[in-house]
Order: sequence, then structure tokens, then C-alpha cells
Amino acid sequence: MNVHVIETFLYQVSTALYVPVILSCALLTFYVTLSTGFLMRDAWERYRHGASAVYRYRKVVTAELANNAEHLDARLERLLQQSELKVVQQLDRIRFVIKVGPALGLMGTLIPMGISLAALAEGNIPKMAGSMVTAFTATVAGLGCGVVAYLIALKREKWLRADITEMEFLTEMVVRDGKLDTACKLGH
Repeated sequence: MNVHVIETFLYQVSTALYVPVILSCALLTFYVTLSTGFLMRDAWERYRHGASAVYRYRKVVTAELANNAEHLDARLERLLQQSELKVVQQLDRIRFVIKVGPALGLMGTLIPMGISLAALAEGNIPKMAGSMVTAFTATVAGLGCGVVAYLIALKREKWLRADITEMEFLTEMVVRDGKLDTACKLGH
């Protein structure tokens, strides 16, 4: 098989990925901007009213206590695990951006550079310059998304650990006393 055929095929594949990669970088930038706004809103809500995850957990525990069924400790442990899982899953999207943002930025750099080199070979300097601008813009966008997403994840993970600790405390108090009143007085 001729090496030129393989090179042409790979060039066609990378060129076909150009629009999806650039579009993905733009969407990631939009998503990180929204996530930053949600983080600020959540920080304000936590400051004013406390953690909403803990509040929701208290409501679920209250409903479970009203059932008066057997094996309260096992049911509460299951509720705690389910609540922890829901809270942890909220971090998955931002963790995705941490990993994918820089990779898309790199792809968004390399693909236009290939197009730029092809334009240079044809003597089309304006097309080459335009491709280089796109290449470096994609790098900055991808890396920027990764950094901001990492900072968001750090803050959310800190909140997550605090929320889980509070939920575990409430569960232990309810299991020990069999009621939520004592746990609510000792908790927030």
C-alpha cells in the first residue's frame, strides 16, 4: 500500500474533524461560563440558606421516619448512600470538561495547523494566517476551560465533602436516638 494514500486519508479525516472540534470548543466555553454562574449562585444560596443537598436529605429522612417500618438503620444507610451518589454524580460533568477541554484545544490547534501548512504549500498566505489564528484560539479556549473547570471542581468537591459529613452525622444521630429532632438541633 502506498504511504501517500494513507497520509491523504489521515489528512481527510483530520480535516473532517475541524468543524466538530471547533464547535465543541465553543460549546465547552459556553458550558464553563454557565457553570461559573451556577457556582456563584450556589455559593450565594449556601451562604444564605445552607446546603440544599443536606436540606433535601433531611426531608427524605423525615419521610422515612414517618413510615415506622422495621430496620430503620439499614434503610437510613441506604438513603445516605443514594444521596451521596446523587451529589457525587453532579461533579461528573465538570470533571469531563477538565479532561476533555485541553484535549479539544490541542485538536483544535493541530487540525488548523495542518490546513495552514497545506495553504502555505499552495502559497495562500491569507488562508494560512487565518488557520493559525483559529489554531491558537482553540488552544487558549481548551486550556482555559480546563483550568476554570478544575477550580469549579475544587470548590464543589469541598462542598460535597462537607455535605456528606453533615448527612452522615444526621444519619448517626437518627439511628442513635430514633428521631430527627435531636439531629436537627445538633446539626445546622
